[in-house]
Amino acid sequence: MTRGRAQDPDVCGVTAAVAVIDGKWKTGLLWLLESGPCRPGELRRQLPGISEKVLTQALREMETDGLVHREVYDTLPLKTEYSLTAFGRELSEVLAPLSDWGHRRLQKLTADRSATS
Repeated sequence: MTRGRAQDPDVCGVTAAVAVIDGKWKTGLLWLLESGPCRPGELRRQLPGISEKVLTQALREMETDGLVHREVYDTLPLKTEYSLTAFGRELSEVLAPLSDWGHRRLQKLTADRSATS
């Protein structure tokens, strides 16, 4: 789904919500930012495999969607931190039951594999 279509007021609410967290890295970024503000380098170290370009793009989209706040400190060298907005924290809280369901699913898959081995 395109980001533009996700902003269509006639689209399903779940579709609009999923479009905001769509992608490989956004849910991980939300999870990391729940514990407090982080600098981009910290986020990259905690998400092995994400490139600087993709991290920047995901954070910019999340900022545009109102999920994260970008703070630039006027120091040399420049220091940038990202943190969750109230809207981003609300999304994290809403996703918690989905996360719990996902963990239960993984446990079930593991149990099913053990039973057939």
